[in-house]
Amino acid sequence: MKAFRQVLSVVGALSVFLMAMLSFSAYAMDENEAMEILANRSSKFDEKALAISELSKSEKAFVTPLLNALNNSTLYFDKKNGGLYIATQNQSFISVTDNTRFQGKKRDLKKVAINNSIREDLALTLSIRALTNPVVDIDERINEAYGLVGKVSSDKTEPFAVLRDKAVGENEEFAQALNYVIAAADLDSEDAKIRNGAMRILEDFDSPVLVDKFQNIADNDSDVSNRIYAKHRVADLKSSQKFYSGVETLYFGLSLGSVLVLAAIGLTVTFGVMGVINMAHGELMMIGAYTTYVMQQIMPNYPGIALLLSIPAAFIVAGLVGIVIERSVIRYLYGRPLETLLATFGISLLLQQAVRSIFTALNKNVVIPDFMAGSIKVNEFLLLTYNRLYIIIFCLAVFFGLRYFLQHSTLGVQVRAVSQNRAMARNMGVHSGRVNALTFGLGSAIAGLAGVALSQLTNVGPNLGQNYIVDSFLVVVFGGAGNIWGTLVAGMTLGIANKVVEPIYGAMLAKIIILVAVILFIQKRPRGLFPQRGRSVED
Repeated sequence: MKAFRQVLSVVGALSVFLMAMLSFSAYAMDENEAMEILANRSSKFDEKALAISELSKSEKAFVTPLLNALNNSTLYFDKKNGGLYIATQNQSFISVTDNTRFQGKKRDLKKVAINNSIREDLALTLSIRALTNPVVDIDERINEAYGLVGKVSSDKTEPFAVLRDKAVGENEEFAQALNYVIAAADLDSEDAKIRNGAMRILEDFDSPVLVDKFQNIADNDSDVSNRIYAKHRVADLKSSQKFYSGVETLYFGLSLGSVLVLAAIGLTVTFGVMGVINMAHGELMMIGAYTTYVMQQIMPNYPGIALLLSIPAAFIVAGLVGIVIERSVIRYLYGRPLETLLATFGISLLLQQAVRSIFTALNKNVVIPDFMAGSIKVNEFLLLTYNRLYIIIFCLAVFFGLRYFLQHSTLGVQVRAVSQNRAMARNMGVHSGRVNALTFGLGSAIAGLAGVALSQLTNVGPNLGQNYIVDSFLVVVFGGAGNIWGTLVAGMTLGIANKVVEPIYGAMLAKIIILVAVILFIQKRPRGLFPQRGRSVED
């Protein structure tokens, strides 16, 4: 028995010694040792977690980009020579420590792997670094704090409590946001009084992440007063959530409607004035999207400027292609709509194949500029993304610009005259052939502008236009052929209707329902919402 006790005491002493050595080694780990662990393919996840924990304590400039790259799965290590590299958007790799470009072969690099536990701790670490970084604007830090409400567990609130206490008296809004973070974590506390106090702190803070937490208290809390209070808060939160969900649906519908208007407004001009069923209209949008891609390849370091220059470039390129199509094919087929349909369908196939030959069949990614990234935070229930907002503004700018052109320019007056009475316009000296070519070019140019907008919403590929050609004709027929006001109203109406119906029936069934509804409407009003006026139209 005595020998057994001696063995236990020796084992205990060794355990204490080993724990002390491990603690000392963890404490003594510097940034270089931590990065060596991350760059070692044989490192275990617990070793990586310890290395990340030590890196998070460092204030060196390269640490935050390193942690961000690790969180975004863009951090790689050199299998042969060691070292960490961050992948950039242009497919190059930059050293973490000295910003030099990786000179070896890509296959020598391997992504640094982490598990979900590390990923959760890493996200929290990055948030804390953002909150404590004095370089970051205080408004951004406040938004970062609000974004953490409901995402921090009750055992990890100590850093936020320290930050809150420091912020009291310096920036009350920042302190209040941190107070909400702590209170939301305390909703999961085992103490009923703490849960009650947390609910009182959060009574003036509405957020969708709190619905489930309050619902859990309303259903399971041992304290009756907590359950009653939580039920009232759940009702209030769900009411706010439902209202702002409707506003978000309307916003998404307007953005989709803007895309439909941009896609259809050029078709309205050509179809209404010339009576041409242009099945290549989608490919003209595709040309505008590829023009945007080419401009970004020319100016890879300035995506914002490239996008702005793409607007006039796409207008000119698509317009010239449209004029060539009209002069070479369409001019011989006026008065034969079915033949124009077949001819333009063939042209669409030729344009698709030409793009495949030049750019390959693979989709191309167009970089979204910084000014279109991010969102406007109205409140915790409603975020309005910038890219959708810019699409809406761009659509309205194109619409009113086209309307002003048709109302006040010589060509605009001639276009309206030809659309209302072609024979009379010709007798008045209007050169209908020239008007036809320029009108078709104008409609094609506007399709190119639609392609610029679409490049910011989806990948650019040879089949891009095919996804919108049916919807474009649907908008034109529903709004009234040749009426641009009808195109605006019809596009926005169909966009909102799609977004309202989609959550209920799904995307595919929603399109079918909208199509059937438009067909039934056309049975009652064959000329659409805003029928074109004029003697030739009446005939």
